Amino acid sequence: METPTLTTLLKAAAATFPSRRALAVPGRVELSHAALDALVDAAAARLAADAGVLPGHAVALSFPNTVELVIMFLAAIRARAVAVPLNPAYTQEEFEFYLSDSEARLLITNAEGNVAAQAAAAKLGLVHTTASLKDGQVHLSSFQNSAAVQKHPGFANETSDVALFLHTSGTTSRPKGVPLTQRNLAASVQNIRSVYHLTETDATVIVLPLFHVHGLLCGLLASLASGASVTLPAAGRFSASTFWTDMREAGATWYTAVPTIHQIIIDRHMARPEAEYPALRFIRSCSASLASVVMEKLEAAFRAPVVEAYAMTEASHLMTSNPLPEDGPRKAGSVGRAVGQEMAILDEEGRRVEAGKSGEVCVRGANVTNGYKGNPEANEAAFRFGWFHTGDTGVVDEEGYLRLVGRIKELINRGGEKISPIEVDSVLLGHPSIAQAVAFGVPDDKYGEEINCAVIPREGVVLLEDEVVAYCRRNLAAFKVPKKVYIADELPKTATGKIQRRIVAELFVVPPAKA
Repeated sequence: METPTLTTLLKAAAATFPSRRALAVPGRVELSHAALDALVDAAAARLAADAGVLPGHAVALSFPNTVELVIMFLAAIRARAVAVPLNPAYTQEEFEFYLSDSEARLLITNAEGNVAAQAAAAKLGLVHTTASLKDGQVHLSSFQNSAAVQKHPGFANETSDVALFLHTSGTTSRPKGVPLTQRNLAASVQNIRSVYHLTETDATVIVLPLFHVHGLLCGLLASLASGASVTLPAAGRFSASTFWTDMREAGATWYTAVPTIHQIIIDRHMARPEAEYPALRFIRSCSASLASVVMEKLEAAFRAPVVEAYAMTEASHLMTSNPLPEDGPRKAGSVGRAVGQEMAILDEEGRRVEAGKSGEVCVRGANVTNGYKGNPEANEAAFRFGWFHTGDTGVVDEEGYLRLVGRIKELINRGGEKISPIEVDSVLLGHPSIAQAVAFGVPDDKYGEEINCAVIPREGVVLLEDEVVAYCRRNLAAFKVPKKVYIADELPKTATGKIQRRIVAELFVVPPAKA
C-alpha cells in the first residue's frame, strides 16, 4: 500500500472529526480540527500568493510553542515549501548558520519578534514577517492581503516533497542537515499511531519544544492525524507548576517527555502532590535513557505504564518502542521492538549478528531520510550495506527487544574493557540523593580511557564524592566505578533536556597544560 502524505492524514482527520478539539491553549484559544484545517489552508494560500513562497522554498520558523507556530508550520508544508523550525534561544551566529544551511527564503516569528533571528535574517538579506492569530485568521505583518488568496486553487502535496528540514544536535561535529519528506513524516506518524493506539478520544499536553522531532512528530502530528487533542502550555514551554492543571483540563490520556522532564515531574510530585491526577493510558519516555528507578517512581505515582522508546531525527523520530501492556511485555532497560520498519544489529562488515551479541543498530523503512543535505561524506558513512547506521551500539534479544549499550563514539574503552556510560548513569540515578547524573570517558595514561561522572544532588542534600564512589562500588563491577566524581549545580543539555555527554567531559576535565 502506497504511503500517503502527511497532508492526506491531517485532511482525513479533519473530515472525520471536524468538531472535535484539535488544538488549545488554556484560557486563550481552542480550535476544532475543521477550524485548524481551514486556518492552515488560508495561511498556505497567503504564503504562496502574498509572500511568494514556491514549492521547495525553505521557510524558517522561530517561535515558542504557540498556536501560530503550529498553523504556520503546517501551512508551509501544505504550500509544498520546506518548514525549518528553529530554536528561538539561538544566538545571532547560530541563526546565521541554520538559516544559511537550510537556504531559507523567509523568516517567520511571533508578534514579539526575535532580535537575534531578525539580525541574522537582515544580514543574509531574508524577508522577516510576524504571524499572529486575530479575529479567526492568521495575519502576516509584512504582506498585504491580496485578492489572489481568495482565488488560490489549493495545493497537491506529493510524497516526495521535502516537508521538514532539521539538524542533528552536532555535539561531536558540525550539525548535519536532515531533509524529511511527506512520505517520511506520514510513515512515522502512522507508526506512532499504531504502536500507541492513538484515537480521537486521546489528548495530550506538549511539554517538548516543537523545533525537535520528539514533540513535533509524536506529541503534535501523530495526535492531529488521529483526530486527537493537543494542548500547548500558556507559557509557550513546559511549566511544572501548570502541567497537571493543563493535563486535567485537557482530559489528557498520555504524555511524552525526556527523562529530565520526567524527573522534574516526579520531584514536584514528591514535594507537592496533586489532590487528583488524570487517568492516563500510558506515559512515554524517549530521546535519552530512562533510569529504571525513575520508571518505577512514575508508574507508582501516576498509576500508568511507562513505555520507553528509541528515536532519531534521521528516522523522522520513532524507531523502536516498548509495547502497551495489552500488546506485550515492557522490559526495563530495553527500548522495545522495531515499529513499522526493519531493524538489524550489524557488525563492521555489514553482517547481522546473532541475538544477544552487540553490534551497530541499523534501520530502514519509509520513515528514514534519503540522506543528509550536501554532505556526501556523512551519507557514505551512514548509509552502508543498504541500511541507515545509527551510530549506536545495541543488543537484540530472542523476542526482538533492543537494549542500547551507548553511542559508538561514547563507549568507554578502559584497558580493553568496553563500558557503557548508560549503565553507569542508571546506577548513579538509583542513589537517593542524586537528581541528575552523567558518566563519561576521559584520557588516561595507564588504561587509555578512564571513567568519570558528574552528578547534581537533590535540593537541600549535601553529597560527597566518596559517598558516590562507595555506592558505585556496591552496585558496579570494579572496572566500571568512576575514578573521579564531580559534584555540580548544573549540566549542559540540549534544548530538549538531553544531557550532552561529550560537552560534560570538556566542561569538567581540563587537559593538562603543555610544558
